[in-house]
Amino acid sequence: MAASKPKAEPAHASRVERILHDAGAEHVRARRYGATVITESGPDDDPLRHFRLRRDTVHLWCLDMAGHGGRWERTPFRGNLNDLVLQVVEMFPWTLTPTA
Repeated sequence: MAASKPKAEPAHASRVERILHDAGAEHVRARRYGATVITESGPDDDPLRHFRLRRDTVHLWCLDMAGHGGRWERTPFRGNLNDLVLQVVEMFPWTLTPTA
């Protein structure tokens, strides 16, 4: 029987949100959903999705970016949680831009 993937924990979402806020993206919030941590902003009933982190192993995560049409687009980036969030902040800052 195959082992199931580890789930995201509340502490993971808190850590992602803290890193983003420390980097100046105070408008972005993070929540866990199954094995993912999803980042979004805007109203709760119509959020703008930014990126998500999919838990791949106990210590490794995969980065997906929000695409057009509400679909998640996989990226080749895989690493620890902190490094991936900082990678988004440093390499893809436009994905965190607040909407008017």
